[in-house]
Amino acid sequence: QVQLVESGGGLVQAGGSLRLSCAASGSRFIGAMGWYRQAPGKMRELVATTTSGGSTNYADSVRGRFTIARDNAKNTVYLQMNSLKPEDTAVYYCNTLIFGNNHWGQGTQVTVSS
Repeated sequence: QVQLVESGGGLVQAGGSLRLSCAASGSRFIGAMGWYRQAPGKMRELVATTTSGGSTNYADSVRGRFTIARDNAKNTVYLQMNSLKPEDTAVYYCNTLIFGNNHWGQGTQVTVSS
């Protein structure tokens, strides 16, 4: 059974930084990993993804401010979030794709105050 355990959310002032972590377990193979977010009343949206080979993809709204990184030995993905804005406030979800199946973490709240 695949499990994704997230940590690192919290409350921060605009312009501040946070680092999210997500550790995957329960599978010998972990495919692409990424972060999505969902703000109240909005659809879940992609934030950033990374393949096992290190290729990355970012939403336009976070490119240049957020950095996704991955430690394959630990099956862990990180999201360094800098220059945070109030519009970044959301629940952030870790995701991994394993043999065509999506797996999600429980989510971690990020709140950016103005």
